[in-house]
Amino acid sequence: MAGYSQSELDDIQARWDLRFPPDLVELMRRRRPLMPGEFDWITTPTWEVSEILRHPYEGFLADVEWNDVWWPSWGPRPQTPLERASRLADVMAEAPKLIPLSFPRYLPETPFENGNPVFSVFQTDVIYAGVDLADWIVRHEGGAGPAIDRTNSRPPKQIPFWSLAVDIDWTGR
Repeated sequence: MAGYSQSELDDIQARWDLRFPPDLVELMRRRRPLMPGEFDWITTPTWEVSEILRHPYEGFLADVEWNDVWWPSWGPRPQTPLERASRLADVMAEAPKLIPLSFPRYLPETPFENGNPVFSVFQTDVIYAGVDLADWIVRHEGGAGPAIDRTNSRPPKQIPFWSLAVDIDWTGR
């Protein structure tokens, strides 16, 4: 299927309050959906796109509540589930927004430039799925595996919150 028109991309970004980096715009102008069998920003039901966008927060919240995860830099762990959910929402609102590519792979919205890494985000299990968008496509389509080997490739760009999430011990141990 042909890619998205610029008008469609503008509408998608406005509707979902996102700003697609230039390399993602280029890819989306060529391909729709990005990967076979994946969601389409235009034809996928609104509720489903909303769930995909909320997935990182919901996954982190699940680990906060079910697995006693709490990052020390978030401050003291609140006493109630509602307070924890609110504090986590505040913390994640400060992190760069994630743009879904192919569940559970996401591209950070910022910095607004080419070359942002692709993250796989499943609850607080965050890994690099690609050094950048082009690397992720090769890995996704070529079966090179879900995560990059950071010892044998160029380092991914560091993204506030998300790059730290790759390496942190979420339990604080």
